[in-house]
Amino acid sequence: MGKTRPIVTQQASSKKKSDSWTFFSNHTHVLLCLYRDPDILLREVAIEVGITERAVQKIVAELEDAQVVKRTRIGRRNHYAIRKRSKLRHPIESHRSVADLLEFVH
Repeated sequence: MGKTRPIVTQQASSKKKSDSWTFFSNHTHVLLCLYRDPDILLREVAIEVGITERAVQKIVAELEDAQVVKRTRIGRRNHYAIRKRSKLRHPIESHRSVADLLEFVH
């Protein structure tokens, strides 16, 4: 007798595929959260952005490596300072700064 395979069904999503994208990346979303509340917990950022806490930690580390964010330990918490003079990374917008982005979106 042959093995039977489980039937896999795909759930219909209430959102269309075209509704699933956004104009800004998760890096931008994380940066905006840190800008609005420099003492926010990364767990709270994850909830707000809709990604895992581990993904937020990776993004913050990348923003630190790029010298866009400076993390300072204060007691048991972190404080995040945005380096607004940092230039945006893509060649299309590299003539603009992080401050320009924050001013535009916030």
